[in-house]
Amino acid sequence: MKPRHKRAAIIAGGLAALSLAAYFVLNAFESNLVFFFTPSQVANGEAPKNRTFRIGGMVKEGSIVRDNLTVHFVVTDTAKEMKVSYTGILPDLFREGKGVVAQGKIGDDNQFTATEVLAKHDENYMPPEAQHAVDQAAKTAETLK
Repeated sequence: MKPRHKRAAIIAGGLAALSLAAYFVLNAFESNLVFFFTPSQVANGEAPKNRTFRIGGMVKEGSIVRDNLTVHFVVTDTAKEMKVSYTGILPDLFREGKGVVAQGKIGDDNQFTATEVLAKHDENYMPPEAQHAVDQAAKTAETLK
């Protein structure tokens, strides 16, 4: 085999290996991709039926029903509502009237079965250390005036 043919075979093999690796990476990325939908989008049929996705909104006041470790609640975006059930321990910040993001699938009964629930904290939240630093900076600025 001539050196030119060896080089061509090595390049072709490298391109084939690179293409195969890219295929596997993209396939894994697609299977782990999780989209976010609001209850209105789910009601309009925009959410996938047999795939995992996230639904987000506010926990409706008076909608939390506990049954041992299973919790049933309603997520709303003020226009539409979605019933959600979750079995497990909820985050400490999970409360009625607060923001929530739940990941799971829609069942045949049009109820969202969550495998994970994330409670959203207030966007004005600041860690205590940062709040202390800001307060100290404000006091220092006042004394310099």
